[in-house]
Amino acid sequence: MRKLLITSFALLITGFSFSQETKKDTLKTEEIIVVKPYTPKISDAFKIKSNPIIESTNSIKRETVNYSIFSIPVASTFTPSKGKAKGVVREPKERLFENYISGGFGNFTSPLFEAYIHSGDIRYNDFGIFINHHSSEGGIKNLLLNDNFSNTRIDMYYKQFERDFNWQLNTGIQRDQYNYYGLSKDVTFDETFINSLDEEQIYKNIYIGGKINFDDSFFKGATAEIYNFSDNFNSNEFRLLAKPTFEFPISTELINSEFLIDFVAGKFKQNYLTSSDINHSFLNLGFSPNLEVLRENLTVNLGAKLYYTNDLEHKTTDFYAYPNVTASYKVVNEVLIIVAGVTGDLIQNTYRNFADKNSFISPTLSVQQTDKQYRAFAGAKGKLASNIGYNFNVSHTSEKNKPLFIQNQTKTDGIIPVEKSYEAGNSFNVVYDDVKTLTVFGEVTIDASDEFDFSATLTYSNFTTNTQFQAWNLPTIKATISADYQNKNWFAGAKLFYRGETYGFVTPYGFLPENGTVIQNQSYMDLNLNGGYIFSNRLTAFAKINNALGEKYYTFVNYQVQTLQILAGITYKFDL
Repeated sequence: MRKLLITSFALLITGFSFSQETKKDTLKTEEIIVVKPYTPKISDAFKIKSNPIIESTNSIKRETVNYSIFSIPVASTFTPSKGKAKGVVREPKERLFENYISGGFGNFTSPLFEAYIHSGDIRYNDFGIFINHHSSEGGIKNLLLNDNFSNTRIDMYYKQFERDFNWQLNTGIQRDQYNYYGLSKDVTFDETFINSLDEEQIYKNIYIGGKINFDDSFFKGATAEIYNFSDNFNSNEFRLLAKPTFEFPISTELINSEFLIDFVAGKFKQNYLTSSDINHSFLNLGFSPNLEVLRENLTVNLGAKLYYTNDLEHKTTDFYAYPNVTASYKVVNEVLIIVAGVTGDLIQNTYRNFADKNSFISPTLSVQQTDKQYRAFAGAKGKLASNIGYNFNVSHTSEKNKPLFIQNQTKTDGIIPVEKSYEAGNSFNVVYDDVKTLTVFGEVTIDASDEFDFSATLTYSNFTTNTQFQAWNLPTIKATISADYQNKNWFAGAKLFYRGETYGFVTPYGFLPENGTVIQNQSYMDLNLNGGYIFSNRLTAFAKINNALGEKYYTFVNYQVQTLQILAGITYKFDL
């Protein structure tokens, strides 16, 4: 150790001397004699003397496996060839055109014209117009008055697509012309009387409306419409109907709420029995919250309909509340689904709605609201097979002030002139009654193939009235059977309507209303056929046959329909 220190000290002095030499070379050459060189040694490492002993309790012996191949030589002349990818032959995609013009002509001098034309970009906007006209010169035998009719309407729209919402404006005009031709065959009408009648009635409707839809907002959208409905006897009706819709999250569910603003004001220039006018005016404010609960096999809609209504003409107000609860349960998925519920509503009757259901009403109506207190129903729907569906339910409905069409009492014996053409026992009034209805409904649909489908419905109704003798002009049984077939070039369809017997009430001239007679309108069947041939994706020929059975049936008292009606035409499709 001493020697090591002396040597280290000597090396340190030598290094210091060399470092000084770089600055100033003042050292002289000297000779250093090393007595004994330094020989370092590494001491022995500490070693563990004991070795671990591993005791193996289990001895695994590897099993020897022998492999052998049983080979049989086979003579083969097969020479494999290189595989080639097989391409799928695709049928050419059918071109769909966005516009069309259709025209036709039939017996009873019945022209038909229909056109739909639109233009725009589906990403930004769209504008379109729809035109429809159908008329007939009539021709029902043994009538004293004209039975011609004409229906014309023009509808236009404009759509705008924005980033988070889209909106649409609608406007249009409609003109429907009919005749009060339903004179009683039990009365002998004088020729002078017939010539003095102007049996024509014209309904005109002008409307403007729109809708707006939002994608990501609690305000989902709204619809609104304003229309003015008038006729050939200076009757007029104005209506404003708006329905905004909101959606609110509640826990993991959503509640949908629809508000209603409904204002109706109308005026008839005359009463049927007097010369005074008839007015009606209502303001309805509604609120309909609905909570839909979805579970694995159960869907429940919990809702209600609340209305505040103001009869502005009679200065009365009312509040109505109705249930809106429905449920469906999947007993067997798509095979058996049980449905049930209780709903109700306040129905705002209008002159326009009455004219749509019965074109031969007189412009002398009392327009009221219908309190549909409840409709309780239960039933089942599903599939009997993969292509056979069914729907069946039973319901019971209670309605206050349900409108019923009843014939106006005639003001002539066939000779005495009348002031208005609808006063000869050839028009209908509206009466209201409390009606309870038990309804059984059934439907079957069959998709036999991609080309053929079939469906049938049956509705049975049992009406119980409060003050009226019968539920006037309401059928007990209604049924339909329809079938449609279409292949690449041909298409055909058939629809058979059945309407059971109905009851009407007729009061002859000079009788008191309570001494009128209940008459029975016979049941009838109406078979409608249609078909055509597709020449190309642009041009199609079609034909229609209505009342193919040629029955001389009556939709209302004394109002016979045209018998066999045949119409044929072509449709041309194109793009702008």
